[in-house]
Formats: sequence, structure tokens, C-alpha cells
Amino acid sequence: MSARPQGLEINDKIRRPLRTPQHKFSFHILSECDMRPSLEPKVASVAENDIVGKGPIIQEDPAMTEGGAVWRKLDYHILPLMAMYFFLSFLDRTNVGNARVAGLQKDLGMSNKQYSIALTVTYVPYIVFQLPSNLILKAVGPNLLLPTMLTLWGVVTVLQGVVKSYSRFLACRFFLGLLEGGLFPGLVLYLSYFYPRYMMNTRVTAFFSSASLSGAFSGILAYGIINMDGVGNRPGWSWIFILEGLFTFLFGVFSFFLFPRSVDNSRFLSPAEKEYIKEKLLEDCDHKEEEGFSWSEVVEALRLPQLWFMSIAFFLSATTLFGLAYFSPSIIQGLGYTAADTQLMSVPPYAVACVVALIASFVSDRYRCRGIVCVVSVLLCAIGFAIFLGSESNQIQYGSLFFSVTGACMAAPTQATWNANNASPQTRRATVIAVGFVFSNGGGILATWLLGGSLSLAPRYTEATITLLVFSLLAALMCGLNMFYLRMQNGKKAERRKTMSREDEKPGIGNHSSWYIYNL
Repeated sequence: MSARPQGLEINDKIRRPLRTPQHKFSFHILSECDMRPSLEPKVASVAENDIVGKGPIIQEDPAMTEGGAVWRKLDYHILPLMAMYFFLSFLDRTNVGNARVAGLQKDLGMSNKQYSIALTVTYVPYIVFQLPSNLILKAVGPNLLLPTMLTLWGVVTVLQGVVKSYSRFLACRFFLGLLEGGLFPGLVLYLSYFYPRYMMNTRVTAFFSSASLSGAFSGILAYGIINMDGVGNRPGWSWIFILEGLFTFLFGVFSFFLFPRSVDNSRFLSPAEKEYIKEKLLEDCDHKEEEGFSWSEVVEALRLPQLWFMSIAFFLSATTLFGLAYFSPSIIQGLGYTAADTQLMSVPPYAVACVVALIASFVSDRYRCRGIVCVVSVLLCAIGFAIFLGSESNQIQYGSLFFSVTGACMAAPTQATWNANNASPQTRRATVIAVGFVFSNGGGILATWLLGGSLSLAPRYTEATITLLVFSLLAALMCGLNMFYLRMQNGKKAERRKTMSREDEKPGIGNHSSWYIYNL
């Protein structure tokens, strides 16, 4: 028998955590997914004086046993790298908002319409490349594709700081979108190679929260960098692109040596730890073999109703997320702040959003309640927009951003995780993730025109705010419908399990298996 991580006992039938010095076991509610007959039965983890078999079926909480050390080791090696990637992605894509406040639009002679076109140009290749990029990532490996993307878009970011014409700025935005397009769906897919579904949301939010930090940090950076105005005969806004792009380039080169391709290629894991992780992935109702690419799986992914509920929710929520990311500096400046103060005042809403999003992700994973967290997050956005519309006070309108920014930053990672959780095997999941993000970035395109064009004028942005309020309510409806549909499907699977065994099912059906329980 292969070696196991310390703290796990093995016999012919069961595996259980060793007792702690206090002679108690930690516990966690067992999901329906873990109650299938083909796997080893689990022992209820209870206090020593409790009777095993009484009360709810429970399992060990991985974070509270020695097995949790394996997940912590993964977290320490993978999550900081992913967080930095996403931080730089969001920073390099949205720092144009800070540059605009610092004089970019004026110096390049752009109208509001031309500025919106520049943002839209970013999203066209961004959307087109998302599905191919996830399929390429699966073929060539994340250890090669992701660092290459990061290094090259660092170069493009630097070039944005040296262009002197609108047409060249457009070209830079196009290539930035092309190179960044596959990052978020690629990172979500990459995480699914290492973690069971019920552990995903905390990890996705952990790296996505770096986007909230970038929203806060970019304001601080811009506040300092614009003081370089005139250095090297360049305006302050150009140094925002040059310095931030240079750091991205250097980190991209360095990260070629950091990315493991898969569990088997993770040099920081022992053989026993690798086996433990792979077993947990199989126990999560995932496909047992690493299947090759199949167009039939792509088509099957497109037939999943839950994909379309979530894709619509992605579009609606992302319109809010990207609208705030690109235009919150302009919104804050419209409340009467100077350009320098605007950079600093954009920090607090995103700092709060980062903390709240992490707490929400913990709740989502701990209680496996993706849908409820999604609904609450978009309703927070709606509350923020309603306050902004209903008040004439600059202070209250600024305070409303804490609701809307927090809701937007909560919604995105939880929706992404929920979408990925309910599709299997890997090619089907890769397709579902990519399609969801295509819709998400469609929302990004709409946001650039909703707040940047002539449809809704500063400083009130009344029409845009009403639209985002309605979108938030519709996103809550889509998430609710998805919960209802998945609950109904789980009920049908439960009925099928009463009349059949797992051996009766044909292999390779992924999430259609009666033993694959959808996350709600």
C-alpha cells in the first residue's frame, strides 16, 4: 500500500483522522456527493462520548486534520502566484482609468467616444481568445502558456506609456486584450486540477481579491507616480503604464520557473501527498481518467442549461464590475475631489471589498452555498446603486460605492466557481468556464459605453446607474433560477440512485452521472 500523509489511518474499509490531544474529532457536514457506494464509507467524526451513527452524517474537516497540511502546502505554493497574476492583469487593464484622470485623454486628444472605443477594442480580442486559450492551456500546459501571456502583456503595457497618438494607443489596447483574455478562465481551470469542488470558492476568491487590492493599490500607485510628471519629458500618466508594465514583464519572466503543470509535476509535493490529492479529486465525483480533447464534449457543454443561466448572470454582473473598475475614479472626481485626492479616495471601497469577499468565500465553501452568496452579492450592488440615485449628498453617494464595489467583487469569483463546479469532465468544464467569461467580458464592453459615452453623463451618471440597478436585480433572478434548476436535477439523480448502482452507468458521462451532485 502506498504511503499516506501523516495523521491518516488506513484499514481495509475506512480512513479516518487520528485523534487530537483533546481526544476529539473536528467535523464537517458531508455532502450528498460523498455518499456514493463505490467509494470507501466515511466514519462520523464526533466527540469521544458521542455514539457513532447517531445524528447527521459527518466527515473530517480537512483544515482541522493533518490532511489539511497537504492543502495548506498547495495554497502556499500556488495561490500567491495566481493572486499576483490576477493582480497584475486587473492593474494593467484598468490603470487606464487612473491615467485618464491624470491627463491621458487630454494629451492624446481623445473625445469621450474615442476613449470608450479604446476600452472596447481591448475586449474584442479578450472575448475571442478565451475559449481557444483554455483549450490551448489544456494542451500545452499552464506552466508555459500563463507566464508567456504575462511577459508579453507587460511589454504592451509599457508601450502604452510611450505612444503619442490615438491610433497607436488603440493598437496597444488590442494586443493587451489578446494577451490577457485567457487568464481568468485559465486560472479557474488550473485550480480545478488541484482542488475538490467544495474547496474551490475560497481559492478563487483568494486570487480574485487581488483585483480588489489592485483597485485600491492602483490609486495609491497613481497618486505617487503622477508626481513624476515631467521626468524624462514624459507626463505623469505615461509613467503609470511604464513602471507598472515593467514590473509585470519582470515577474512574468521569473514565473516561468514557478508554475507546476499538474499535481504529478509539483516538485514540492511528496509522492504520498500527490496520491492523497488525486484520491480526493476522484472522491469529488470527478472523471477518473484524464481525457483528451473532444469536440463532442464542447458541444455537450453548450447544451447545459446551468451554463446559460450563469452566462446571463455573468454578463449582468460584469457590466457592474467593469463599469466600476474603469469609471470609479471619474465618478469620485465628479463628487468634487481633486485629481490627486481622487486617486486616494478610490482606495477604501476596494479595500473593504477585498475583506468582505474573502469572508463570503469562506462561508460559501464552509456551507457549500454558492447560489445564496451570489444572490446576496448582486443585491448589495442594487442597494449601492439605489442609494447613489436617491441621494444628493456627495458623502452619501461616495458611501454607496462601498455597497456596489463590495457586491461586484463578491459576485465575480463566486459565480466563476459555481459555474466551474457543475461541469465535468475537464474539456466540458474548460468550455463552460470559457463561455461564461465570454459573456462576462461582453458586459465589460457594455460598461465602457454605458458610463463612457454620451448615454449617461457625469457626474450623476443617472441613466447608467438605473441600468446597473436593474441589471443587479436581473442577475439575482438568474442565480435564483439556476439554484432552482440544479436542485431539481439533484432530486432526479437521487431518485435514480434508488433503483440503480454506479456500475450500471456508462463511463465518461461526467456531470450527468447520478452520483455527480450539483453544487447549489
